[in-house]
Amino acid sequence: MNLSSLKPASGSVKTKKRLGRGHGSGMGGTSTRGHKGAQSRSGYSQKSHFEGGQMPLQRRVPKFGFKNINRVEYKALNLDSIQALVEKTNATVIDIEVLYNNGLVSKTDLVKILSRGELKVAVELKAHAFSKAAAEAIEKAGGKAVTL
Repeated sequence: MNLSSLKPASGSVKTKKRLGRGHGSGMGGTSTRGHKGAQSRSGYSQKSHFEGGQMPLQRRVPKFGFKNINRVEYKALNLDSIQALVEKTNATVIDIEVLYNNGLVSKTDLVKILSRGELKVAVELKAHAFSKAAAEAIEKAGGKAVTL
């Protein structure tokens, strides 16, 4: 095998339609564009979302609410998942890097610790936010909740 003998798999490449090359080609005359009207002319471009004059979808569907551009999205992690992580890794300090290395969060996530489950060991937890109940539970177990 060499570079000059390479070719695509059979049936994977179709020949392009040759429009406007006479009646014998089957694509002559109007070149598959139908008769007259803007769509048959060169330079025609339809507006995106145009539905032929019928009321377009984006105007038919009702709108409500708003998107707060200042919203801060947190990745929620519960104490039971932290407990499972501690049992697996025996770590005493858990920060974003430890959570990332164990696949619990992605690099860009902001992390908030929530209070579902129970923490049985003293651990220093570093996260972007804590719920009140989670912070109390961490300190009750003898650990520390450090806000980044």
